[in-house]
Amino acid sequence: MKMTLIESFVVAPRWLFVKVSTDEGLSGWGEGSLEGRVHTAAASVSEWSDYLIGKDPLRIEDHWQVMTKSTFYRGGAVLATAVAAIDQALWDIAGKYRGLPVYDLLGGLVRDSARVYTWIGGDDPAEVADGAARAREAGFDAVKMNASGRLEAIDTSRSIDAIVARAAAVREALGEDLDFALDFHGRFSTAMARRVLRELEPLHPLFAEEPVRPEFTGIRLRDVTESTVIPIACGERLFSRTDFLPAFQAGIAVAQPDVAHCGGISELRRIAALAETFDVVIAPHCPIGPIALASCLQTVFATPNFLIQEQSEGIHYNKGGDLLRYLVNTQIFEFASGRCAAPPGPGLGLEVDEPAVRAAARDDPHWRGPIWRHTDGSWAEW
Repeated sequence: MKMTLIESFVVAPRWLFVKVSTDEGLSGWGEGSLEGRVHTAAASVSEWSDYLIGKDPLRIEDHWQVMTKSTFYRGGAVLATAVAAIDQALWDIAGKYRGLPVYDLLGGLVRDSARVYTWIGGDDPAEVADGAARAREAGFDAVKMNASGRLEAIDTSRSIDAIVARAAAVREALGEDLDFALDFHGRFSTAMARRVLRELEPLHPLFAEEPVRPEFTGIRLRDVTESTVIPIACGERLFSRTDFLPAFQAGIAVAQPDVAHCGGISELRRIAALAETFDVVIAPHCPIGPIALASCLQTVFATPNFLIQEQSEGIHYNKGGDLLRYLVNTQIFEFASGRCAAPPGPGLGLEVDEPAVRAAARDDPHWRGPIWRHTDGSWAEW
């Protein structure tokens, strides 16, 4: 079996799907939704076509090694995302070729269902409380919310009070038996993160995500983890085991690799294994499309040190397309009681609605992240 064609599709709301076709009629799908830079990732996927066309798609590890190490310039968001999309598609082909789900190729099921959470939005306590109540009514037992909007490096006590009030409203809406997580989104300085986390401790959040920006992982993250009893999570902007090692050494509790950016299923699996040696659980980052979610689920169903899975159904970014839009078998993402069953089909378990994907790709969504500024006009972290 040989690869014959590699195609990229940019579709709404901000996603990149990749299809790898073979001369035996089997094809596989992957996702490289590098939000705001999908065309850049697609160009990198195209560059690998020169090497991959004509080669055996089942030699997944060999292709991964070549794509990640044979170029002089390695790593980073763009290159790792291109590899991730292709890697997922190759695992999809391998599963279909053998008539097995990918999780069986990874060693088989270690759990019967995977816990998932949903996002809630809103800028004031009443809004987030309503969102939390709706999530609870829908059967979810865990939600995630942004901790804050734009922040100064050392912000006011009023700002801290507002952050705590929003979190407290969610805790009250959920009660003590359900969980909520807070995404700091790299918007906090180390000093602000330490101040706010102490105030949040009585509310017992499941975890606090990305309290410092990724460039400070090796030099300031430990200052945060040692300042609070709240479990610290990070990893959506870390792209390899090498990137994650300083975070593990800094004492994080939850690793959040993104299968669409960290080199695919192959590297997600290895990051999880490394995390296990540091007594760290994984909660894969996935506020994007269905192929990435399917790839996450295939991996976590075969991964012992798993906590919870992010998914994007109804998330505020999904304008023009939601999680199920491009699927034929939408039932694989039924989140009954905040849990998802293992997809039973071969490969990733997805049946992609290819005509819908091709039609959507004719309308470029051209999504870009917002540019925020402080009150003095200087750039602010989004």
